[in-house]
Amino acid sequence: FLFGIVPMTAQDILWEKSFGGKQAEFLFDVVATPDYGFILAGSSVSKKSGNKTEDNRGDLDYWVWKMDEKGDLDWQKSLGGAALDKLRCVVLTNEGGFLLAGSSESGEGFDKKEKCKGSSDFWIIKLNAKGGEEWQKTIGGSGQDELTAVVRTRDGGFVVAGSSSSSITGDKTSPNFGGMDYWVMKIDVAGKIVWQNAFGGIYNDELRSITITQDGGYLLGGSSNSPDSGNKLHKNLGQSDYWIVKLDKDGQQQWQKTIGGKGDDQLYVVHTTKDGNYLLGGNSNSESGEDKRSSNQSGTDFWVLKLDQEGVILWQETYNIAKVDVLTSLVENDDKTILLGGYAQGEIIKRNSPIKNNQKTEPKVKSGTDDYVAIKLNEKGEEIWRKDVGSEGQDILKKVIETRDGGYLMAGTSKGKISNDKNSGIGSSDFWVVKLKDKQKPKEDKKPVEAIPNPAIDYTNVIVGYDFNKGTATLVDIAGHVLQQFDITDRTVPIDLQGLPEGVYIVNIKTDKQSDGVKIIKGRNRN
Repeated sequence: FLFGIVPMTAQDILWEKSFGGKQAEFLFDVVATPDYGFILAGSSVSKKSGNKTEDNRGDLDYWVWKMDEKGDLDWQKSLGGAALDKLRCVVLTNEGGFLLAGSSESGEGFDKKEKCKGSSDFWIIKLNAKGGEEWQKTIGGSGQDELTAVVRTRDGGFVVAGSSSSSITGDKTSPNFGGMDYWVMKIDVAGKIVWQNAFGGIYNDELRSITITQDGGYLLGGSSNSPDSGNKLHKNLGQSDYWIVKLDKDGQQQWQKTIGGKGDDQLYVVHTTKDGNYLLGGNSNSESGEDKRSSNQSGTDFWVLKLDQEGVILWQETYNIAKVDVLTSLVENDDKTILLGGYAQGEIIKRNSPIKNNQKTEPKVKSGTDDYVAIKLNEKGEEIWRKDVGSEGQDILKKVIETRDGGYLMAGTSKGKISNDKNSGIGSSDFWVVKLKDKQKPKEDKKPVEAIPNPAIDYTNVIVGYDFNKGTATLVDIAGHVLQQFDITDRTVPIDLQGLPEGVYIVNIKTDKQSDGVKIIKGRNRN
């Protein structure tokens, strides 16, 4: 790429922190919370040690770490049974809490309230804003069921998805077509299954991502090495291909598409863009041919495509960082730029040297094992900047997101000792979080109070933009009638709007620091 005049050193490390006990932790997901903080989700095998405050129950347990914008602890929670429990996803709920979703091999016992139905099941837990459990569900058939993706639906429910080898047994009402198949289901706000469906061929089809589409349906994304068989309609093109399946709002297939070259193509993320089209992100070692326009450059590279709403390829690009490049994260920012995240193994070609006097500087080579890598693109896939951070050990980035204060958060698992960019470390592998500041972006000014979402249907969260010790929240209608009043001590204040008619309401926040108010528009669920 030719980089114009944009400096490639626009990102500084603001802080980096490690979280874990003396054994091992593995991070899989991170979500920005409305209070400018973050919640980290993964699994832990550590006993109470380091900065982990609870013993593990069995093997790996679910472990979540809620932190503020500076990376300091708000709260943490461990949940698990006697066997292996892998937390893969966390999403915000309409009520200001969190849905934890992953897989469990544990039977009933400890924190696990239902029996195991197969070799592994989907295990879903709903928490309130402070981490208290509201309900949990174990969902599965007689085989192996591995949950890897979840999205919150417009009616406050969730669609959860993963891969399954189960036949029609237990909770599974769809047949198995071969090895592992895509398995997707809609659950309501209480965790009850609304609908489910499965898709696959005679070999292995691994679902990794799901996105809500502009028409209210869903796009499933993952990789397949199955030929046309089962309900897979197209032949495989190489060793493994990108495979996407478009569903309507009731989970029924509308179309599917196989995309790939002659080698190994692994799709990890699908995303619905602001213009209603789709981004697909993964990695490929395929040479040019079939759907692949450009060859891999050295081993395995990032491969990103944009499709229209019918699955037609609009553009595609490959991005070479080192010998083996694994893409794990793709997000679209508010300004339609795209942020890629992953990790690179081998010698990294440094591309973040500034360009001076229209003269390109020679690329620098940095040796590493596995480093975090973020690449920012414009909406056409053209590279704006890239940043790598790492230790001398293995650093596996799982998610990179743009933060509300104009920076970026890189989160994953590090097995590296204190070295290079890493100044913290606890056990054999830790959650490792790096906060970057984009010097070219203005920092968003915090509002004293704001409501998210707004307009809202059943719930909203009032976010207090400053620290305080105690206060009260008062919900009033437009005529000034007091509808709710309660004490508050946290900066995130859930407001229950259920049972109220459509209209405008005011939430007044009075604390020991100051008093403010925010207008909330209550709408109606039209689904």
